[in-house]
Amino acid sequence: MNFLSLFVLIPLVMLVGLWLARSIRAIRSVMVVGASALLILSVALTFLYIDARAAGDTAEMLFRADLPWYKPLHIAYSVGVDGISVAMLLLSAVIVFTGTFASWRLEPLTKEYFLWFTLLSMGVFGFFISVDLFTMFMFYEIALIPMYLLIGVWGSGRKEYAAMKLTLMLMGGSAFLLIGILGIYFGSGATTMNLLDIAALHNIPFAQQCIWFPLTFLGFGVLGALFPFHTWSPDGHASAPTAVSMLHAGVLMKLGGYGCFRIAMYLMPEAAQELSWIFLILTGISVVYGAFSACVQTDLKYINAYSSVSHCGLVLFAILMMTRTAATGAVLQMLSHGLMTALFFALIGMIYGRTHTRDVRELSGLMKVMPFLSVCYVIAGLANLGLPGLSGFVAEMTIFVGSFENPDLFHRTLTVIACTSIVITAVYILRLVGKILYGTCTNKHHLALTDATWDERVAVICLIACVAGLGMAPWWISDMISGSVNPVIAALLGH
Repeated sequence: MNFLSLFVLIPLVMLVGLWLARSIRAIRSVMVVGASALLILSVALTFLYIDARAAGDTAEMLFRADLPWYKPLHIAYSVGVDGISVAMLLLSAVIVFTGTFASWRLEPLTKEYFLWFTLLSMGVFGFFISVDLFTMFMFYEIALIPMYLLIGVWGSGRKEYAAMKLTLMLMGGSAFLLIGILGIYFGSGATTMNLLDIAALHNIPFAQQCIWFPLTFLGFGVLGALFPFHTWSPDGHASAPTAVSMLHAGVLMKLGGYGCFRIAMYLMPEAAQELSWIFLILTGISVVYGAFSACVQTDLKYINAYSSVSHCGLVLFAILMMTRTAATGAVLQMLSHGLMTALFFALIGMIYGRTHTRDVRELSGLMKVMPFLSVCYVIAGLANLGLPGLSGFVAEMTIFVGSFENPDLFHRTLTVIACTSIVITAVYILRLVGKILYGTCTNKHHLALTDATWDERVAVICLIACVAGLGMAPWWISDMISGSVNPVIAALLGH
């Protein structure tokens, strides 16, 4: 055991604390202390990681620890981090922290809600520190299962339908994933489920790779909203409570992109080279279709949900381009989209909590009524459409430049088609901002509404600071990521 296990132990302690808490005040205290501890731990880990790399440590994964768990199947509790997982842990900690404040006044069943919310975050943290395939899969399932209850009990609209659809589709993806992981393990002839050991052996037969690669990529791709398996996502987002939407779109969907890159692409590079064109076409459709679908929605959450399909499609699109620049861009896009979409869902939840509607046609002139929330919404919109100086621009530029590095006509044509999503995004974001924030407030009941409370301001300001920080100073995180991308890209290119 080492200090990385604190990412799992802190949520466990939080679960015990929540179970014992007897008042709303005690519940909130447990959540704030726990979420703050996770945020401090992830920031400390980032500095430790950068220092270790600067001191010349070239190991693929740092801070490794192994504990045998189930010897007959060679399953071990193995943890370790590289630049990509450090970045994902930091993102997860920020969203758990801000999601706590976004749920500050949630009722009813506050204790039960935070118990499931904490279990979900434990699964996410455990997934990102795992190096063992089985442990990774176990934490993946721990992250998925609470979603059903969080949406089905505390959601809004067609919540039972959305919760069931999300659970069935993601469990279907998990079934593919489990078959793929077992295929990798037995196909490689390894005596361990350790990711790095299987990659070092590099002996999964090509014929088997061509079976396990599509299954594994599809299993993770369902969670990354890969077309045509994305339909659970808009319904799930639209029905989920605010903080669950934040964690769901901001972090949970990133498990899909991370898994595709870390497991499918890294362990089966020959099949990735051979079959990537199929998934490239599907991700290209995701990117453009998601943006067009967002244009025609009238519900604020559906607009952001389809926008997420487009942006998460870009992550998988960049991974499949198999260049170092594009892969770095994919991780930057995961971070950028995680922060932007969490900010959007937080603001939509705050606006809905006051106006009791998410219908764009019933909202107007909100800038005069709630100036703080409206200005923050404009900033979120500008980040989403890729304004320079904010995180969206850095991520998308890196992806498109990296994708265009492929000299052949097929890859370049797809890159140009994917680039059109930027224009479509600008259309629906600017139209939306103009419609709901500016002009005269037509609903006289809205004139009496209040602006953001202190807890909402804490959540929103933290997220905006991160979006602007990533946009204005991306070099430190892109340096950290690009070094960790190299082993996977080297395997893909056969170096």
